Parts: sequence; C-alpha cells; structure tokens
Amino acid sequence: PEGKPWVEVLPPDAGLPVAEHDLRDRPDAEAALLDLCHEEARTPFDVARGPLIRGRLIGMSDEQHVFLLTQHHIVSDGWSMGVLVRELSQLYRAFEAGQDDPLPPLAIQYPDYAAWQRRWLSGERLQSQAQYWRDTLSDAPARLALPTDRPRPAQQSYAGAAVPIVIDADLTRGLKRLSRQHGTTLFMTVLAAWAAVLSRLSGQDDLVIGVPSANRGRGEIEELIGFFVNTLALRLDLSGEPSVSELLERTRRTALAAQEHQDLPFEQVVEIVQPPRHLDHTPLFQVMLAWQNNAVGSLDLPGLSVEAAGEGYDQVKFDLELSLCERGEEIAGTFGYATALFDQATIERQRGYLLALLRAMAADAGQPVGRIDILPAAERTYLLEDLNRTAAAYPSQRC
Repeated sequence: PEGKPWVEVLPPDAGLPVAEHDLRDRPDAEAALLDLCHEEARTPFDVARGPLIRGRLIGMSDEQHVFLLTQHHIVSDGWSMGVLVRELSQLYRAFEAGQDDPLPPLAIQYPDYAAWQRRWLSGERLQSQAQYWRDTLSDAPARLALPTDRPRPAQQSYAGAAVPIVIDADLTRGLKRLSRQHGTTLFMTVLAAWAAVLSRLSGQDDLVIGVPSANRGRGEIEELIGFFVNTLALRLDLSGEPSVSELLERTRRTALAAQEHQDLPFEQVVEIVQPPRHLDHTPLFQVMLAWQNNAVGSLDLPGLSVEAAGEGYDQVKFDLELSLCERGEEIAGTFGYATALFDQATIERQRGYLLALLRAMAADAGQPVGRIDILPAAERTYLLEDLNRTAAAYPSQRC
C-alpha cells in the first residue's frame, strides 16, 4: 500500500485442494459427471484469498476415475500446461516407485521474474516500446466489420463453439515451400492468408488481428509455471492490391516489428492507444490467430491408461479465434466463434475460403491477392444466379 513493499505469507498447508466424488453406484453416473464438469468450469475463484488452483477426483468405477484440474489464468498459461504435464508425470513415476521428489529446486520463481520485468521495462526501453504501439495503432480501425448472421448484442456474449480445421499434408508442404521462398514462417504465411480472407469479408484493407506471444525469451523461465503470455495487436495492410509475395513481405515486417516490441503488456498498449471502448466488442481487435508451437504432450503414468476427457470449451473471448499447430505433416486446429454472431455453416464457409486462398497462394505467389477466387462453384452459382433470378410472370391485364 502507498508504494511500500507488501508481502503476504501463505499458510504452510496451502496446497492443492482436491474434492472427491464417488459416482460408482449411480445409475446416472455419466450425467452426474457432466454436471460436475459444468459446475467446476463455472465456479469462480476468490482472487484475493486463493487458492488459484483446485482439483476434483471423481470415481466412476473401481478401475476408472476422472480428475479435473482447474487453474486461474492469472497463474498459468498454455506453455505452463506442457510444464505441468511433464512434471506431474515425473512426480507420479517417482512416488509410485517409492523415490524422493525428482524435480530440482527452482532457480528462480515467478515473483523473481515479475521484479526483473518491472526493472527491465522502464526508462528509455519503456518509452521506445510505448511509442511503437502508439505510432502503429493510434489511427487503426476500432472494429472489423464482418458480416454476421445476427445483430451484435449490446453487451458482448462469450458463448462459443468451434469447428475443426485441417490443412492437409500436401498443402502444408506447399505452404512450407512458399514460406522458404519468401523468408516467412508458416505462422506469417497463414496470418497473411487469413488477413486477406477477413479483408474480403469486411471490405476493409486495414485490419488488426490479435496474436498471443509465449513471451518466454529467457531460458531461466522456460520451465516455470505462471502467466507469461502476452497479446500482440498486429495491424495488416492490404491496400493497393498487393500480390501474394508483397502481402507476405508486409506481413513479415509487421510480425517482426511487433515481436521486437512484445514486452509491453497488452493492457498498457490499450491504455496508450486509448481506442473507443464499447461493451459490445473487445478493444483494438475482435479476431485472434493463435499458433501453438509448444505441444502439451500427454501424461505418462505407469500402470495407468490416461486419456483426455471433456468436450472442449463452450466459450470464446473474441468474435473469431483461429487456433492452429503443426501436427505431424499437417497443420490442424479449431475455428472458434461467438455463437451470438455466427452460425456453424457460416464458419464452415469461412474455413473453405481460407483453405482455397492458401491453395492459390501456394500455387502462384505473383498473382494479386484480391483477385484470387475463394468461392466454391456451388456457392458462386447460388450468389450470382439463384439470388439474382428476378424474372417473374406478370398477370395479363385486360384493357
């Protein structure tokens, strides 16, 4: 308080609270499990008092259990899940064999990182980062005007759903070749394509897409569980009818510049830019592209067969959330969307547009992006012919 250091020492027994539920003799065990999952997902945390992690162990039979582990995002991020799964596997293996804790003591902890970040991001460095975002985003469009299936609610709804997306091995190889030829990463190439699709749908040649950054550039923090991830607002320029190669170059420059200035927390970027604020949409951007390049892995527990349970998320933070990762020879992921705005069929069409654009980009980098045909034949016929059939039989008139 009042600028003075304040330390709160947690009680020594503040560990992981685990609630146990026995559904073994319940005829409605599956329905009860679903209810418990929904209850767990919707139970808020007390941020002031904690704890910010909790578990539930649910017995379905003598041989089958479901374990739910819930963490507040303030103490964990996507990268942290990979660390947690690896460490949990190591701990279980050691304890099952009667061995001591196999994990080395942490060289640094999250408070050390927070103190370092505050010292490091100050003075001239802070001014430089703030100025970059002020210059880049100050006159950016506040909203991406995508056509929606329903009017936007007065207050943003977070209800969501997702459709799967797969970029097959053949197209992935083509995109890798295209990326090598133009000095881009796969992420940059897909970002350019999606920006082109969003530009076509919205009629805007100036748009902003949010991109999460792992923000773990220092080796000391790679194995820490905590909230390090930051969000970068990438402003894409599609003006002047760029060719595929020109759009890739613009996207590369934009992404690299943003990464060079990725240390300023997104909340501070919003405060600096001061975009118009409305309850019906998020500030700066409403569409996100997440590229997951740190696989979570799977639990390797001796004597147990472990598989992921659950039905995925039914919430989104943005209007559209494209989440992708390399999976073997393919690129795969999900296309999340706000169900208050879009129908599933609309998102499936958008997925088709993106795949068509990626195929065309891989085939010819010299063509103008704006002239690439992304409509499938059936949809083109429907739009150009079926909707334009205005011929009508007029009743004969008697004079």
